[in-house]
Amino acid sequence: MKRGLITIALALLAVSMVFAGGSAEADDGQKTITVWAWDDNFNVAVMKEAAEVYAQVNPDSGVTIDVESFSKEDVFVKLQTGLAGGGTAGLPDIVLLEDYVAGKYLTTFPGSFVDLTDLFDFSQFLQFKVDAVSQDGKVYGLPFDTGAAALYYRLDLIEEAGYTEEDMQNLTWDEFIAIGKDVLEKTGIPMIVEIANNKTTLVRAIMQSCGEWYFDKNGDISITNNASLRAAMEILLEMRDAGILFEAESTEGRAAALNNGRVASVVNAPWFISSLRPAEDQSGLWRATRIPRIADIPESINASNVGGSSWYVLANSDVKDEAIEFLQTVWQGNTDFYDTIMLNQGAMGSYIPGYSTSVYDAEDPFFGGQKINALFAEILPEVIPVNYGGYVAEANDAITTALANLFAGRTDVDGALAQADAQLHNQLGR
Repeated sequence: MKRGLITIALALLAVSMVFAGGSAEADDGQKTITVWAWDDNFNVAVMKEAAEVYAQVNPDSGVTIDVESFSKEDVFVKLQTGLAGGGTAGLPDIVLLEDYVAGKYLTTFPGSFVDLTDLFDFSQFLQFKVDAVSQDGKVYGLPFDTGAAALYYRLDLIEEAGYTEEDMQNLTWDEFIAIGKDVLEKTGIPMIVEIANNKTTLVRAIMQSCGEWYFDKNGDISITNNASLRAAMEILLEMRDAGILFEAESTEGRAAALNNGRVASVVNAPWFISSLRPAEDQSGLWRATRIPRIADIPESINASNVGGSSWYVLANSDVKDEAIEFLQTVWQGNTDFYDTIMLNQGAMGSYIPGYSTSVYDAEDPFFGGQKINALFAEILPEVIPVNYGGYVAEANDAITTALANLFAGRTDVDGALAQADAQLHNQLGR
């Protein structure tokens, strides 16, 4: 009997641990807004900065912002578990969700997030970000960070191959590959790096530069008839065959290859700069430019995005009005706040008026005095909105498997696309 009671007690303890957190109101009437996020150095730090700004603007608000840090996986698991249970205990008042997965939560748990459509002036935010947090004509998330895709490259290696900084502007992928072959021939260094078992960063950047995605505008799977996805596979294969694609063994290996001078360029988001800066001996040698476009696809442009997240208010929160007021006060209209998080955390926000401040005129010595932030601000408004669909992780898995078979010579591009299509349909039950 005692053993049974102990088992029940342990089970209750486990449940209470899963649902730790949530909003609360102290005896003195002080209200607490609980926020869930991940990454202490980025998302969590940014929201703590927002909490400080709010406290300065509204010192007598009677509201405290409690930012709780978890791993990204724990945020998603705890949120899904709580929403599936149908209650409110233990759930946060505001939660951070990746744009790539938000659609899954909005579809699976309708009514769980506050409709923010009329509560913010979304015309002041990047359109592709607004689209990413919208469903059925309503906006459910407040856009946060962006992943303006840039081509980071070593100018010294490019020049050694006979090219200039001007030659790297507004390239097509054909032109990029031609330059890469010359760089390899003249320097012995491969042109570009991707991760061996996951090349989807480049795949996603190429697709969105063409206004296409794994899913079409209606949310239906778009693999075998996706011209940009086909082109991305062909580009990767051509670069591999030409010897200009360096395949790193891991995320850490990708950064190490760049830091050690074993590769000349990479396509990634603004936050990737933190992976380049540790190579202090390379300061002044790096440059950034727009990513290449696909010449044969008229819709393709030299602009894209990889990643990004947004803030959501839980509909059943006891302090949802206070949570909305907090977001309105700090995240809309306060360009000083956006300057601060850009300088301190490297967070490129989605608030368009924030791009007109002096922060974007700053010259970066690591990039030879280039106004790197201004480049991102120039790119972002051009990014073509797509329907992420909410199942990007599943699509990435399917493409990763297909690319592995393609690179191993077990199939051709048509076969790889067919395999990915079948895997994704099977996984999603469509």
